[in-house]
Amino acid sequence: MAKNLRPRRPPESGDTRPSPGAVLDRLTAGAGRASRITHTEHLPPRPGRHAIWPDRIRPEVINAIRAIGVEHPWAHQATAAEHALDRESVVIATGTASGKSLAYLAPVLSALLDGSEAPNGRGATALYLAPTKALAADQCRAVKELTAPLGTRVRPAVYDGDTPVEEREWVRQYATYVLTNPDMLHRGILPSHPRWSSFLRALRYVVIDECHTYRGVFGSHVAQVLRRLRRICARYGADPVFLLASATAAEPAVAAGRLTGVPVREVADDASPRGELVFALWEPPLTELHGEKGAPVRRTATAETADLLTDLTVQGVRTVAFVRSRRGAELISVIAKERLAEVDRSLPRRVAAYRGGYLPEERRALERALHSGELLGLAATTALELGVDVSGLDAVVIAGYPGTRASLWQQAGRAGRSGQGALAVLVARDDPLDTYLVHHPEALFQRPVESTVLDPDNPYVLAPHLCAAAAELPLTEDDLALFGPAAPGLMPQLEAARLLRRRASGWHWTRRERAADLADIRGEGGRPVQIVEEGTGRLLGTVDASAAHTTVHEGAVHLHQGRSYLVRRLDLEDSVALVEEAVPPYSTTARDITSVSVLDTDTEIPWGQGRLCLGSVEVTNQVVSFLRRKLVTGEVLGETKLDLPPRTLRTRAVWWTVTDDQLDAARIIPEQLGGALHAAEHASIGMLPLFATCDRWDIGGVSVPLHPDTGLPTVFVYDGHPGGAGFAERAFHTARSWLTATREAIAACECASGCPSCIQSPKCGNGNEPLDKRAAVRLLTELLKGAPAPEPE
Repeated sequence: MAKNLRPRRPPESGDTRPSPGAVLDRLTAGAGRASRITHTEHLPPRPGRHAIWPDRIRPEVINAIRAIGVEHPWAHQATAAEHALDRESVVIATGTASGKSLAYLAPVLSALLDGSEAPNGRGATALYLAPTKALAADQCRAVKELTAPLGTRVRPAVYDGDTPVEEREWVRQYATYVLTNPDMLHRGILPSHPRWSSFLRALRYVVIDECHTYRGVFGSHVAQVLRRLRRICARYGADPVFLLASATAAEPAVAAGRLTGVPVREVADDASPRGELVFALWEPPLTELHGEKGAPVRRTATAETADLLTDLTVQGVRTVAFVRSRRGAELISVIAKERLAEVDRSLPRRVAAYRGGYLPEERRALERALHSGELLGLAATTALELGVDVSGLDAVVIAGYPGTRASLWQQAGRAGRSGQGALAVLVARDDPLDTYLVHHPEALFQRPVESTVLDPDNPYVLAPHLCAAAAELPLTEDDLALFGPAAPGLMPQLEAARLLRRRASGWHWTRRERAADLADIRGEGGRPVQIVEEGTGRLLGTVDASAAHTTVHEGAVHLHQGRSYLVRRLDLEDSVALVEEAVPPYSTTARDITSVSVLDTDTEIPWGQGRLCLGSVEVTNQVVSFLRRKLVTGEVLGETKLDLPPRTLRTRAVWWTVTDDQLDAARIIPEQLGGALHAAEHASIGMLPLFATCDRWDIGGVSVPLHPDTGLPTVFVYDGHPGGAGFAERAFHTARSWLTATREAIAACECASGCPSCIQSPKCGNGNEPLDKRAAVRLLTELLKGAPAPEPE
């Protein structure tokens, strides 16, 4: 049964599973283990509050819901259903496993049953959008199980890239509940809307699941795809209601309205019960090794998580370890299997890796094994965070802060989903933000989750969707308001570029190629690079074009299904990386150099004598080398030069300057200036995800002792996506809090002169040289003296 459909019940009286506290005690029983826990948060169990379904829900639907064990809805489910029945768009922003799926399915299924009584048998349809294929496939299985008593009056079907060609026509003609993703809506359904006319004409509801994931560039693209959907629906006489489900988010109605473009009601009072959750913050110990510039090195979060996954598997504790990277998920799986083999030769097969980039049949096999309980432990990327049902998990280990509090709680909430107690462990990486959080637990447990950041008016996002819309139906003056205030100003540019042609009936797309191909909605910047085994020609998987320079360059180590490969050649023209199987005793990390030039300054405010600015910049970046690091310890073995072309990016940035007088007041001499700016830049990039819904890999930075465009010492932090993603703007508006936390993180670190936990960056192109920890603290202290009054959160 898919997520949120399984009824939550208290543990059975005969349940012999250990309490989460007992599981944690066992994990910390080893030598030195207890000292690694910096904080333990106990969230007590919470009783549920029931209600009754609105009387407009069809009795057949209520009976089907009762058949899966849900006698009465939680109060928030009934409230959300009432809004939906009143034809009000609504966002259900309650915790993981709070029953959001039933809240929207009850009114949707009622509408589909009403429609099944129409003369043509297809008087109502509904569309379900998920950010991942796995989630849509899992949800389809659950809906089929739920609606089995209703016969063929409700006909759910998945329509995505994995749907066989022979099935697609049936889905278009006969399915009443189509489950897909924004990518297929953008590239497949909307451009072919005449073939979908009967479905779109009858469209009553659009369900947008996990809507908090639609942030940054991806969220901005999806917002425009939804506007195109609304326009096409209006053409066919439909005006669908939007039903959104989200993990708890700040201002969910505002974020949902920005995403859909329509007013949205909010249901955020979670009435579902919750089992006890024990949440431990875990800091790996310092090793005897020294990294760059002699900095102390902590044991890696990867090695620590692999140990925890091993120990939990040996205990029979069902666990998912969430890992930030594909390579990390593979590596943790490999290490855990090796250690489990030393305990019991039957245990390694109970652990696997799960990540994006696998072929569809590999993903489905892993999902089935997890469902059946064949797997005890899984090292997974966020592809599983929003993926399949994992009811019955006892523990979650999170290898590194996932970038936002919303994601942290989403991942932690995957355990204990059947009502039993659960353990969650956040293992800190050697990183400024992770180190700050494990020593400032109030930043995690006493602050609300972040606001969702997206910018549908970004011209790099909006322009290709205007072209796609014109290809679907000629664009009229009246249509432009639907796409936002920036649309009218872009039309002359699109005409001048000969992308659109204006005629009496509106703007037309006149080119032979598909207009939808202009917009890469995942913001990945080009077609994926295929990873091919050189000796056999076998396709192993893919990597995003934007990540190819750093992940599959010549000499890179690539992991797939527990096996390691060396990249022999990266062919950028044909988008192919040729690899061969190998077992090198190291991992690889790319290094790059970056320069920034200011194009426009939109906003500029004084910070004492210094200035804080927001505007547009051009970034030039080139990957120049890669490091080889020992597995587990992270010790640097050597550096190899690379010859890759530079890439340019026009984006948005926040930057601040300081004057000579401020440098004098901070007692910074010229020899210290470069190191102070560089250290402040690194730490501020590391801390920004605490204030904007971004990952440090979504943003970049440059520091210059004398920048030609400002004439002053300057630190830039920029969005790593064309046109920007809203992160720099968020940084500008929260700059006082952001830079104060940055200063605190540097000052509080126990190291003497700088380390990865405060000012060293894993992606620094200059080898973390120069860096001056103490001068950075003095510089930020002086800068913050001139900061305006605190801005509202």
